[in-house]
Amino acid sequence: MKAFKVLFNTVALMALTAMSAFAAEGAAGGSHKWVIYLTAGLCISIAAFGTGLGQGRAIASAVEGISRNPSASGKIMTTMIVGLAMIESLAIYALVISLILLFVV
Repeated sequence: MKAFKVLFNTVALMALTAMSAFAAEGAAGGSHKWVIYLTAGLCISIAAFGTGLGQGRAIASAVEGISRNPSASGKIMTTMIVGLAMIESLAIYALVISLILLFVV
């Protein structure tokens, strides 16, 4: 539950800083450009941390399943590879969002 609160607060902070960055678009000189850099960095770092944890848990579970039933290793490995691809796609989406923040906004 504590991890959920920390994650929620981090996402809320990122949303608030992104809104202030968009609001400062009309301001003189773009003085809030650092907020966009901070938000992009936080976005990709949180995504990398989360996907790393998810992939670690997936691999650990697959190894445990294979050790319990070695004859099912083919099905377990196939399912694990598909799951890892899905987990990795989340990091790629976060990378795209970070790049949009850096180069478009």
